[in-house]
Amino acid sequence: MSRGYDLAIIGGGTAGLTAAFGAAGLGARVCLIEQTATGGDCLWTGCVPSKSLIAAATLAQRMRRAEKVGLAPVEPDVDFSSVMAHVHAARRLIYPQDSPERLRAAGVEVIEGRAGFEGRGRIVVGDRLLRYGSALIATGSEPVVPGIEGLDEADPLTSLNLWDLDELPHRLVVLGGGPIGCELGQAFRRLGSSVSIVEMDSTILGKEEPQAQTAISERLAEDGVELLVNARAVAVRQASGESVLVAELKGRRLERRFDRILVAAGRRPNTAGLKLESVGVKTRADGAVLVDDHLRTTGARIFAAGDVVGGPQFTHLAGHHGRLVVTNALFHTRRKASGEILPWVTFTDPEVGRVGLSEAEARERWKKPLVRTFSHSELDRAICLGETAGFAKLIADPKGRLVGATVVGVAGGETVAELSAWISNQARLDDLSQAIHPYPTFSRGPAGAADDYLREKWLSHRVRRWTRPLLFALRLAGRMPLRMRR
Repeated sequence: MSRGYDLAIIGGGTAGLTAAFGAAGLGARVCLIEQTATGGDCLWTGCVPSKSLIAAATLAQRMRRAEKVGLAPVEPDVDFSSVMAHVHAARRLIYPQDSPERLRAAGVEVIEGRAGFEGRGRIVVGDRLLRYGSALIATGSEPVVPGIEGLDEADPLTSLNLWDLDELPHRLVVLGGGPIGCELGQAFRRLGSSVSIVEMDSTILGKEEPQAQTAISERLAEDGVELLVNARAVAVRQASGESVLVAELKGRRLERRFDRILVAAGRRPNTAGLKLESVGVKTRADGAVLVDDHLRTTGARIFAAGDVVGGPQFTHLAGHHGRLVVTNALFHTRRKASGEILPWVTFTDPEVGRVGLSEAEARERWKKPLVRTFSHSELDRAICLGETAGFAKLIADPKGRLVGATVVGVAGGETVAELSAWISNQARLDDLSQAIHPYPTFSRGPAGAADDYLREKWLSHRVRRWTRPLLFALRLAGRMPLRMRR
């Protein structure tokens, strides 16, 4: 049976869902094809479960550190099965927003099964032939498991099977010191696991500012996480009935025994089985679909969005892609996906919020960019909470236009969202300083950094050279307040 659609979407994650709801809302005939469950990695294996686990771990640590606010510290009684029940409940509560029922109510036909292209304008799902005017590939990505000798036999954990755990690992090794590895490593340590993070590079969180890397490294060490940087995992062996990771660190061999090993070593796009060659869609060596600035692939009337195109892999970016595809695919607009201001957050404790350029990237563009940092040790809200580890760092071009920011601290992710809006609107440090921010909030951290810049600007020797004579002239003219006169 053949049926035609204005937009056929392969993949029911964030990019696909956003495009489906948007296109159907505009009156288009839309189908969404999903072979497992709608909601995508974010709902089932990524953002939602990980942040739910982190919430429990963070509260457990707050209990241990309650003396900071004058309360007696308490060692929490962690029931891991109850923690996982909370994780599963969060997924269950959010799922209706992404469900087939909601899609159908919006006018989207939901088709279960594995999709593959069959020449221009045609997709096959099982025994069904679907015809489309435009198609969207939104099949997401999957975890990469490196080819380390013996790793497969150790039944490694990834984001796909981690959430099926019913027991807390006593000893956990994490391969990868990126955002996922650091977030989950810290969470499991706070819930009671002994944790070692193994990272090949010289530092964790390699894309962040050095100050952020240091802050998180120090907090992880304070929590009792073992950080092994410049370490390369070589093999996994069995010894006396136990699993052992063998690694090389600066020319020497080290071993770590573990109960479970978590792989957080990156992700690769899902394109297998789509028969992209039948419609002229080209991919990179890693499987990522090649797209232009408008998310068009090399295949006629075929678009791609989200993780499957490679590059930064964030839920909010996938949603943005999905919105762009709606008008580009249906109405032949040419809205660009490149050049957008992209914020992201690493949900460690403290959080790391980042948007725009780093200081190093800014120095590659300008000889003297403006950089101002405000420490949370001087931020009243942080002092009240007893959470003074962190800072707000602003990057501006030589004329004062905001181009980047990093916020490390409690609510770092929430705080950086405002800065994303400022940067998107090409605001200047002066604008941020002069905006009224509620007191006491963490938003006053970036405002404090901007205040420092404005203070330096207006209290400089050059400015005082003309303000002093002006004030003197006003006194002589009787324009100063009475209390200033003699």
